[in-house]
Amino acid sequence: MSRLVVFDCDGTLVDGQAAICQTMEAAFASTGLVAPERKMVRRMVGLSLPYALRELAPDASDEQRHAVVEAYKTGFRDLRLSGALREPLYDGIAGLIDELSGEGWQLAVATGKSDRGLHACLDTHGIRHRFVSLQTADRHPSKPHPAMLEAALFEAAVQPGDAVMIGDTSFDMEMAVAAGVRAIGVAWGYHEAHELREAGAVAVAETAEELGELIRDPA
Repeated sequence: MSRLVVFDCDGTLVDGQAAICQTMEAAFASTGLVAPERKMVRRMVGLSLPYALRELAPDASDEQRHAVVEAYKTGFRDLRLSGALREPLYDGIAGLIDELSGEGWQLAVATGKSDRGLHACLDTHGIRHRFVSLQTADRHPSKPHPAMLEAALFEAAVQPGDAVMIGDTSFDMEMAVAAGVRAIGVAWGYHEAHELREAGAVAVAETAEELGELIRDPA
């Protein structure tokens, strides 16, 4: 039987909140807009950039929001090319990926990152080859629309009942529910555990070890 684990990236696999917040603040400043508080930025992580900007700058014009989006993309790219970008894997994630791969699980990613950003992130950690499907905001509507997850299921040739979605935000959990996929939250990301459960998580893992146990146990 083919089984699939789909991971979110930021807040689930890697901790990139410092880079995200700093780049967003610089993007707002470059367009003359007042940057939102960091806690608001963190809560929008996982959404596609244009969608997130509608939440972060509701009173700005479409042109202003577009300018922020472009400035953010440029700023993040420049940070990556300079070698200053830090997106460390969370504790235990590398080992968990190795274990699941060794047990025959197929692995995928569904993220609000761009193709370029996701590939660079995974390549930095030497794990891109572990994933059979990489779904990003470049080719899909923003979470919680299920398109990313449905595409991962199709590419892996796995039915929803044989898959599990792992994420740190309510957007991830809602996407899983919409696709008919079991949802498991992680407590080390950007939304609170109770929010994840309310959005459809069957459980919330406190550690990578516990996450592995939850993935393997469908009960």
